[in-house]
Amino acid sequence: MEQLLENFSLDLFVKQTVLFVALIFLMVKFAWKPILNSLNDREEGIKDALDSAERAKLEMENLQADNERLLKEARVEREGMLKEARDLKNKMIEDAKEEAREEASKLISQAQSAIDSEKNAAIAELKAQVANLSIDIAEKVIKDELSNKDKQMKLVESMLGEATLN
Repeated sequence: MEQLLENFSLDLFVKQTVLFVALIFLMVKFAWKPILNSLNDREEGIKDALDSAERAKLEMENLQADNERLLKEARVEREGMLKEARDLKNKMIEDAKEEAREEASKLISQAQSAIDSEKNAAIAELKAQVANLSIDIAEKVIKDELSNKDKQMKLVESMLGEATLN
């Protein structure tokens, strides 16, 4: 420290102080405004960037809310479509069952009609055969009865006796 004090010159100190003050004056005169302007511009740029980021954040929140709403609507629509498809499937199954029941009923009715007509035809054929057999039997019995003249007379008398005159 002693060396610093030994080499101390007041003239040099004054010159350096004057130069320093002049440098500060020149800085204030020419550089201070551009530095302040650039600092203000930078501050405004940062504020604008923050405001922009905040707006972007709000916009993203709005978009996310819209996306969630659209997703909910899509889910509701999908559920509706699935329910409609299930209902349509059940209706188609019920319609097919009903159609099958009607078709089965129709087939049963047709089969019953066919059975009845076959039964009636069989009964008619059986009656015709019974009638033919009865005629054949009656013919044989009458032949046997009428082979003798006494028997013929007896038959005619009994028939006349049974017949009533009006």
